[in-house]
Amino acid sequence: MEPLRVVDMHTGGEPLRIVTSGYPAIPGASILEKRSYVRDHLDHFRKILMFEPRGHADMYGALLVEPSLPGADLAVLFMHNEGYSTMCGHAIIALGRFAVDRGMVRAEGQTARVNIECPCGMVVADVAIRDGKAGEVSFVSVPSFLFASDVLVAMPGRDEFICDIAYGGAFYAIAPASAFGLEFGRDPVAAFIEAGDRLTQAAKAAVPLSHPDADELAFLYGSILTDGGEGANEPSRNICVFADRQVDRSPTGSGVTARMAALHAKKRVAPGETRAFESIVGSRFTGRVEATARVGDFEGVTVRVAGRGHYSGEASFTVEAGDPLGGGFLVR
Repeated sequence: MEPLRVVDMHTGGEPLRIVTSGYPAIPGASILEKRSYVRDHLDHFRKILMFEPRGHADMYGALLVEPSLPGADLAVLFMHNEGYSTMCGHAIIALGRFAVDRGMVRAEGQTARVNIECPCGMVVADVAIRDGKAGEVSFVSVPSFLFASDVLVAMPGRDEFICDIAYGGAFYAIAPASAFGLEFGRDPVAAFIEAGDRLTQAAKAAVPLSHPDADELAFLYGSILTDGGEGANEPSRNICVFADRQVDRSPTGSGVTARMAALHAKKRVAPGETRAFESIVGSRFTGRVEATARVGDFEGVTVRVAGRGHYSGEASFTVEAGDPLGGGFLVR
């Protein structure tokens, strides 16, 4: 096989492996068709790049593909330990800087705008330029909304409890960690993973999802456990458990968008207000409601999320003939 060449970055501690070459041509008139083709025919590449011995159970990737939307500077498919997501905020932040540094877009003054086509739609990233270098990146994702408020769900061995289901480019179940008897800074991450995964499974069973734009967007990506705060006077801590019990080290860009959409729907944040969110490793994103937006029958919002990405390395990966583990594996 041709070597798979990548640039590794991280945003707030969450890894992003950007694939720059090595994939065959990917057919499809739309990005959702490209996503389906990669999932159905090229998934062995995902396992090579995301799984051990080259990656790990919490690795995250971005595959650059040919754009199909007018005005897109680049298009991307997101990948993780389970498959392919529809939106990823931490990846957008890293890709915004990457696009500027690689000359894919031209900076004008103190800002460079990068139009990134994602499976959920066009996401616009603004890259701050300081002393000729790319710095903080903010993005405005697709219109987001609260799908279901105060949903009563039941989990095996527990009483019923309440969560919200919100869309921020992907659907999440959102609940306070205290509902599971958990506290940030006291309980181990493993306990949050277990609770988040159980919440996801219970919410999937309780709430049939739909999205007005495309059926392929209507799936529950994961759960976000929060400290119960709203990020107004001090950052609100949260942890996102998504895909196959994968843990986001960043505050989760699409998760911040979903949380802001839920807060706005509950009249706890107004357009123009900024809130701060903190991850399990202490990294922070800000979120601001830019404007209200209609999404089918839902009253939604557009949200600007800001953070910063950093480089961690470059690599060229191969699979040696006769290597029984070269195709990738996971031990958890």
